[in-house]
Amino acid sequence: MADAPDDATDGAAVTVADRERHASDPVSDLALDCVLAGIEAAHPERVVADALSLDGDRLAVTGVDGATVTRDLATYDRVVVVGAGNAAGHFAAAVERRLGDRIDDGAVVTDDPVETKRIAVLPGDHPTPSEAGVESARRVRALAADADEDDLVIGLLTGGGSALLAAPADGVGLDALRETTEALLASGATIAEINAVRKHLSAVKGGGLARAVAPADALGLAISDVTGDDPGVIASGPLSPDPTTYADALAVLDRYGIDAPGAATDRLDRGAAGAVAESPKPGDPAFDGVAVSVVANARTALDAAREVAAARGYEPLVLSSRVRGEAREAAKTHAAVAEQCRAVGEPVEPPAVVLAAGEVTVTLGDDPGRGGPNEEFALSAAVELADAGAAGDGVVVASVDTDGIDGATDAAGALIDDRLVGDGPERALSRDAAAAALDAHDAHPALDEAGALLRTGPTGTNVNDLRVSVIPAGESRSEGTK
Repeated sequence: MADAPDDATDGAAVTVADRERHASDPVSDLALDCVLAGIEAAHPERVVADALSLDGDRLAVTGVDGATVTRDLATYDRVVVVGAGNAAGHFAAAVERRLGDRIDDGAVVTDDPVETKRIAVLPGDHPTPSEAGVESARRVRALAADADEDDLVIGLLTGGGSALLAAPADGVGLDALRETTEALLASGATIAEINAVRKHLSAVKGGGLARAVAPADALGLAISDVTGDDPGVIASGPLSPDPTTYADALAVLDRYGIDAPGAATDRLDRGAAGAVAESPKPGDPAFDGVAVSVVANARTALDAAREVAAARGYEPLVLSSRVRGEAREAAKTHAAVAEQCRAVGEPVEPPAVVLAAGEVTVTLGDDPGRGGPNEEFALSAAVELADAGAAGDGVVVASVDTDGIDGATDAAGALIDDRLVGDGPERALSRDAAAAALDAHDAHPALDEAGALLRTGPTGTNVNDLRVSVIPAGESRSEGTK
């Protein structure tokens, strides 16, 4: 890859297929611009330009919490870069541009490859692990384990790293890991619960990579896709202490009624009985030379979207960066907030943009259709707005996964308005059709037929879900009635 200036941001540009059709009016256009600004602000090109600085040989990393970690690169014999995640390739390329020939070796695993010079970009798969990912994870672990006490290992961790850095623990195997992962993803379990299991079935997660790196120093840079930004949850915390136990992992399987393969449950049972070593806990010597900084998160995207809304003359309101729970139910709350804004000007007076982020989930039945949490959120919001009689108010809702891949679909999410669902030939979806799609967790084909899906392709980043509700000014709001 050709050298580029340290502040190069060309890779941050994101486009939406059929943009003109989606942005057919100023309100929809604003919703799209807010979404794209949020995604682009969290791209590693922008993040590295903002968070990493180099003064001679002194590297400074400033996290989203304002804390700065410094390392004098001249004191190390070698600098090695490792990592994994949806955005790891772009992250590696951006760090290469910043550090140049100070990097001696490196390898990251991703499903969105880019061209690099010094850091190998290795293949993997998401959201379930693959044989390619297993082989790539072995190479990453071997590179980390080869570092000695005079080396610095820089770890680049982003959302998707749990599946992409797939290194099954002894006796587990890929098939058992894949089957367990698929069951967990379909169960409605939180990402922290899912990762508690994955950490105890892995040779690198839950501090396992830190064990491999020791006694070398390690500096982790994380782009967070998890609510609360816990480094121990991002990519299943390969460089962080693991507060969970084998017993906790077994409790998750029991809580959600997951019948995991025997190879997985056998390891967890043996671990709970003390026959297998626990993951490293806080205070373990493996973390003596380790520091992890979260350099981008959902707030990064929300702040950028808020700036776009304000520049257009809309009053922005960040509802929360930690929305979680069932997608269908969360959408009802968002729709209710939009209705309240239109009705009485609370919690914000239109024209307004209500923003939220976080991670909603979908608990799948025995025979689910196609879709992802953001698509289900958007369809549920459309139904709620229609049922509330909001049609004609001009409310627009966009919900996307910032990595460009909602669930296992080819869409990032969807953009809907308050006229999408209803009865009559002018509506793209009838109430009955929309309700049936929600009940079957089959939002993708319904929204596709309605022309509401947003397709960006891989975006090069992942800070989880971003949701934008645009409530324009209008004469339909007066004295609390419509």
